[in-house]
Amino acid sequence: MSDQEKVQKINELIEKVDEMKKQDKMDLSSDQDLSIAIMNLVSIEEHFFFTGAKTGKPEYYDMLQEVRKMRGDLLRKIIKEYEGEVWCISKHLLAASMRLMEVGTKQQGMGNKEEAKELFEKSYDCYSLFWGLNMKLIKTDDIKKIDAQAVNVHDTEKKGFLGKLGELVKKAVDCCLE
Repeated sequence: MSDQEKVQKINELIEKVDEMKKQDKMDLSSDQDLSIAIMNLVSIEEHFFFTGAKTGKPEYYDMLQEVRKMRGDLLRKIIKEYEGEVWCISKHLLAASMRLMEVGTKQQGMGNKEEAKELFEKSYDCYSLFWGLNMKLIKTDDIKKIDAQAVNVHDTEKKGFLGKLGELVKKAVDCCLE
């Protein structure tokens, strides 16, 4: 892919985000809140699993199934259509984002600010990939073709594809807009 084609691809993504916001296709602030709730439900599933295993009480596994059903129902509100493994990828991207955020918060609390910053960035990269996939900002068949430096030539800071996707997600998913 030539530099001109790369610039065109990024510009098309920006236009698509702007168009989605204008058409109000998605209530992105509500969907963002919902995605955070889903992250927490995945964590609750994990806690029910470990508590069941540690205590030997099968009723925790029953509660796990209830939470899993709730998480699936809520995830369907954000992921309306998907192909192949995108459903599972989405769930795992949210789960990884939440865990990285939690570990980053612990590192920050221990005074390891640089380590925390790196973990927070990785968390946001996972979160951006989630939205990129589910807002159809990226096509799964294009992922392997994207060069790490495929950014807009007007950017002052080269961040690579994930950085650019993160900027698009910041622009599209603004929880402060009512």
